[in-house]
Amino acid sequence: MTAEANPRTDRGTWVRVLVRGAVLTVVLLGLVAFSVLLAKVTLTPSPASEDLVTANLRPGRSLRQYAEDYTFLAACKQAGGNLLLGVPFGLLLPFFVPRSLRMIRTTLLTAVAMAVVELIQGALVEGRAFDVDDVILNTAGALLGYFVLGRRISHRYYTYTDASGSPGPSAEKPEAEPKRAPGPAARTKAAATKAAPTKAAPTKAARAKAARTKAGQRDRPKPAASAPAKKRGARTGRTDGAASGGRRATGSGAVRSLLDRLRGR
Repeated sequence: MTAEANPRTDRGTWVRVLVRGAVLTVVLLGLVAFSVLLAKVTLTPSPASEDLVTANLRPGRSLRQYAEDYTFLAACKQAGGNLLLGVPFGLLLPFFVPRSLRMIRTTLLTAVAMAVVELIQGALVEGRAFDVDDVILNTAGALLGYFVLGRRISHRYYTYTDASGSPGPSAEKPEAEPKRAPGPAARTKAAATKAAPTKAAPTKAARAKAARTKAGQRDRPKPAASAPAKKRGARTGRTDGAASGGRRATGSGAVRSLLDRLRGR
């Protein structure tokens, strides 16, 4: 029997699908807006700093320069600006990244995207150069955004959308199929099984009782012979005596006949 569809479950599924579509749309629009802002900030030519900016392929070189040559506010502006440019990656990318190894994938995607931006800066934009420290700061900003807010939001999003295929708590349970009556072969087998005697193992008390009964039978004296047995014994004795008396009489008669024959001669 097929269970009828629950309208509440269908309604909950449609709501989850709509929520998922709305969230993905908002995240996609946020990525587009952030890409436009990133391009405006990083790909804008700066002719005034063309003679001052050089490419940096050594990690930590620009950070040391910020600490030594820049004022505190200027250093915070440079380092903080690069950190903030990476934060949106940590907030938006987890919605498009699979759940397995989400943090590592988000970090790698951010590093690749910012490395491409830095390469474009150094190759095409006037007054800009490739700086590996900017890539490191942008990636650190993405990790900061992920741990502060992106991980929680994406976890709730995936938890809510993964439940779209499972029935809600108010879903009715499908009706159980009626039990079928057993066939004649099954009934015969069940009857034979029920009728077969089961030999139960003797309990400890039963074994002790049997041992006591056996010991009592050994200690009990043997009963005397019964009256018929005595009679049979007496008769046997008489018969044996008569037979022996007859044999004796027969022997004496033979001796007498032998003496009579000797006298007649």
